[in-house]
Amino acid sequence: MEATELLKTVRRIEIKTRGLSHQIFAGEYHSAFKGRGMTFSEVREYQYGDDIRTIDWNVTARFNTPFVKIYEEERELTVMLLVDVSGSRMFGTANKLKKDLVTEIAAVLSFSAGLNNDKVGVIFFSDKVEKFIPPKKGRAHTLRIIRELIEFEPENNKTNISEALRFLTNAIKKSCTAFVLSDMIDANENNMQPNFEDALKIAGNKHDIAAIRIYDKREEKMPNVGIIRFKDAETGKLIIVDTSLKSVRRTYSDTMEKLNENLNHTLSKCRIDNISISTDEDYVKPLIQLFKKR
Repeated sequence: MEATELLKTVRRIEIKTRGLSHQIFAGEYHSAFKGRGMTFSEVREYQYGDDIRTIDWNVTARFNTPFVKIYEEERELTVMLLVDVSGSRMFGTANKLKKDLVTEIAAVLSFSAGLNNDKVGVIFFSDKVEKFIPPKKGRAHTLRIIRELIEFEPENNKTNISEALRFLTNAIKKSCTAFVLSDMIDANENNMQPNFEDALKIAGNKHDIAAIRIYDKREEKMPNVGIIRFKDAETGKLIIVDTSLKSVRRTYSDTMEKLNENLNHTLSKCRIDNISISTDEDYVKPLIQLFKKR
């Protein structure tokens, strides 16, 4: 993409998503994602029922009466966006590609975090971590993230969500809020079980994780369009399929249904808040639903 065209695209996305962040998401985001850390606020005299572990022994000794430390929740967060840049992101049969939808949602989350004075960082992943943008504050940093979302070209096309989650666990030492933006198609071919359950459990014990599944409705059911050639965007494999056969379409639908059922079960078991957004859908309502779940 030419520099002038890139700047126009960045500006267009900024105007749309920044406006949404100001008008719709700021309050929802602020109330939904709170800091987990506790910072010291003040001391006061001990009251019946106070936890003795909060006693400030220095102040208690000075005044010869028990005082306790009062803590308040930290408002400042670190927000991490785990963005799937595998080959399947370039699929889309409706209003936009999955990549375009991810870009807009990531921009909304970045601006919403900025309004809350939070740091934002990004992990771009395929079957490896392709790029890491450390969390920072500021409009310039958010615009850099948007530019990378538009322009970034990964080295690999396959998907390994576990790699991104492991990197998150190791790289971000303090507890953060993390959004996984992906079609979440990373499963065992034999039983359609997600490959990333163990990594998700470990990351979820340390960080506050939410999953935003981006999909295209054409991925759910195969249309009857006769004999066509399919190409796997992640492996490059080509196959010829007769879509006029009911048995073929039914098998495909059953497989995708099983994949989604297993994914939802895994997310529920790991207590991960999640939503699914289609490429032909307005993402505003689902995002608000995600915020209100919390």
